[in-house]
Amino acid sequence: MSHSSKGAIYMAAGANLLIAVAKFGGAAITGSAAMMSEGIHSLVDTGNQGLLLLGLKLSTKEPDDKHPFGYGKETYFWSFLVAVMIFGLGAGVSIWEGVDKVIHPHALDVHVVATIFGIDIRTYHVLFSILVIAMVLEGAAFRTAYHTFRAQHPNTPILKAVHKSKDPTVFVILFEDSAALLGLMVACVGIAGAYAFEMPVLDGLASVLIGVILAVTAFFLAVECKGLLIGESANSQSREKIKGIVSAIPGVLKVNEIITLHLGPQSLIVCISVDFQDNLNSPEVEAAVSRLEGDIRGAVPEVSKVFVEAQNWRSHEELRDRVYDKDETQKDDHPA
Repeated sequence: MSHSSKGAIYMAAGANLLIAVAKFGGAAITGSAAMMSEGIHSLVDTGNQGLLLLGLKLSTKEPDDKHPFGYGKETYFWSFLVAVMIFGLGAGVSIWEGVDKVIHPHALDVHVVATIFGIDIRTYHVLFSILVIAMVLEGAAFRTAYHTFRAQHPNTPILKAVHKSKDPTVFVILFEDSAALLGLMVACVGIAGAYAFEMPVLDGLASVLIGVILAVTAFFLAVECKGLLIGESANSQSREKIKGIVSAIPGVLKVNEIITLHLGPQSLIVCISVDFQDNLNSPEVEAAVSRLEGDIRGAVPEVSKVFVEAQNWRSHEELRDRVYDKDETQKDDHPA
């Protein structure tokens, strides 16, 4: 991961910690459920950023006998856990807090907390000041994450770029910050309505809506991280580059199959089955394999391992057909 990507995480963590303290203070002096939900949201986000940094650190461990392909998937695991945390703690507690406030509504506290230059500063002044400051800090964190993500995926629509990305840490931060900004807007509207119309139930409804926003965000992130955790191939551009390189190697008669698998954002395994020309001797085959590996690594820097299988294309297709027939037979023996 680049320094700019880590910078986005540090920026978000620092902003969320400061915001969480301020929100809990605002909730304490007013009894606002929406503000309490926002405080929990920011605290969970702070912990999430810590988990992302932990995943990044663990993913850099060198391969060993137990994990010969390294620890790159640590990044995917901890990113998935972040999505679970957002859903379980952020969304769950916010919805519970909001429902409790709707069932047992009580007016938000209004009293003078200080007098400055003869002007009474009341609790709602403090509350909305906290929300405005939180929006500024969250906006700064969102801006950092957005520019970092766009630098990695220029000229690509956001949702498409997220789906194609093999590095979940930045898009997790991006969507966390987006949910935080949206939640702050909901909190502002709910709390303002509760004060203006003396309807504390609006504060509770705002808390429930914040929880729903977090739940939707968590579900989306979990789906994206699940695909990476199970195993995804390289993007289409990288696959085309690899296919072109293999086809251009002298001595290759036919490319049987190319399989790619990401074991981490910067760890890609490439497995290639090729049919070499029959007139090649062993040194020529070895030279072709060495060139193939070097060219692939040069064109696709995230490639960590290249495996080349020499196989007659007819034998490869016969084996593939036997595997396919076996799978079909098993489906017939175990109908759904």
